[in-house]
Amino acid sequence: MITDFRKHFHKNLSLAYPVMLSHLGQVTVHVADSMMVGRIGKEPLAGSSFANSIFVIFLVMGIGMSYAITPQTAQADGEKNIPKLTEILKHGILINTLFGVLLAVIILSGKNLLWFFNQPEIVVELALPYLVIITYSLLPFMLYQAFRQFAEGLGFTKQAMYITIAGNILNIILNYILIFGKLGFEPMGLLGAGVATLISRIVMALLMISFVYFNHRFTQYWYAFKYGNFSWTLIKVNLNLGFPMAFQFIFEVSTFSLAAIMIGWMGTTQLAAHQIAINMASISYMISLGIAAAATIRVGNQLGQKDYKTMRNAAMTCFIMAIGFMSFTAIVFILGRYFLPTLYIEDTYVIHQAAILLIIAGLFQLSDGVQVIALGALRGMSDVKIPTLITLVAYWIIGLPLGYLFGFTLNQGALGVWYGLLAGLTIAAVLLFIRFNNLSRNLISGQPGD
Repeated sequence: MITDFRKHFHKNLSLAYPVMLSHLGQVTVHVADSMMVGRIGKEPLAGSSFANSIFVIFLVMGIGMSYAITPQTAQADGEKNIPKLTEILKHGILINTLFGVLLAVIILSGKNLLWFFNQPEIVVELALPYLVIITYSLLPFMLYQAFRQFAEGLGFTKQAMYITIAGNILNIILNYILIFGKLGFEPMGLLGAGVATLISRIVMALLMISFVYFNHRFTQYWYAFKYGNFSWTLIKVNLNLGFPMAFQFIFEVSTFSLAAIMIGWMGTTQLAAHQIAINMASISYMISLGIAAAATIRVGNQLGQKDYKTMRNAAMTCFIMAIGFMSFTAIVFILGRYFLPTLYIEDTYVIHQAAILLIIAGLFQLSDGVQVIALGALRGMSDVKIPTLITLVAYWIIGLPLGYLFGFTLNQGALGVWYGLLAGLTIAAVLLFIRFNNLSRNLISGQPGD
């Protein structure tokens, strides 16, 4: 068992660590924005939190749709079916592009609804122009995702890591220049953070497209590539996989977004504290999301080869990896709860409130790690509908109502809202792990059904 674990650990890690760093790069864009914006005041930080709590729902919906490409690619690669891979790439580009445009139109058409969320007026005034700017970044981001998920499905995970790191460095430099007004530019404040995000995502898209198009290792997939002649059957396959994955992300992320809105009703200080704590938790989550991507690739590839025992063992190794890492971050959050918020802001009361929330963030680390790995493994099996239902129940039917109950009815404030988040994540983790455990055992024993 130890030998088998080591074998899978090294293979999983070789796939996972570039994806981890890529995801970290994406979230670091928001972390860097928050750290720099926090230096110009708690109102801009709260505005950033409010805008991102809305925008991230649409962003993760796009990410979920793009994730349909990865299991299809991994399974087709396991089958050594090159024509099928070409079609997966072509249809992935089409669907991601159209979906990115659709999401941007929805946000821009409904942006003025922000006034109806009962947030402080200054927060909405700062959030609106920032939201408009980052919305324009959705189209290049979705193109980046289409080419990235195809490459990662084939096991090429390092290139997205390099591109994301480069984009992140560019974003931080532009943040410094545009937010604070350096090198002759006028200070743009929060709006400058939005412009920096837009430019960096355009650059990332161009680099990722260039890698997949010009690299010789992808030449065989471009031979038969022709725009047009799209297959409605393949479009339906993408949508049948992508929409449930999108809603998986929506149910989880919107829970945190709605939690931010509820906390916003309590005041700017509480919302700024929530933004700090959720920023920290998102960093550790992105590490687990990288391991989950490895689980999707390994499970999909072994499923294509019909090697079910290896498929299960590879996924179980991913669970162990995530539990180990998230245990470490739980300790860091709890022990460093008073220091970590000082990286964002100097307001003593905000720091104290964030420190309390970081204790809860530490407690839900294990649940967060297990649920995201389970979702990744199930995606590799193309099992998406029941997991989507589980996330709906765990987050919207249980987590959010409990957060409101503890936060407002029982007067626990922001801490009470976070109790609801802890409950939702824990229920999701348990049910999703049971789902994967049962399905993988059934495949090994040859038993059909769910």
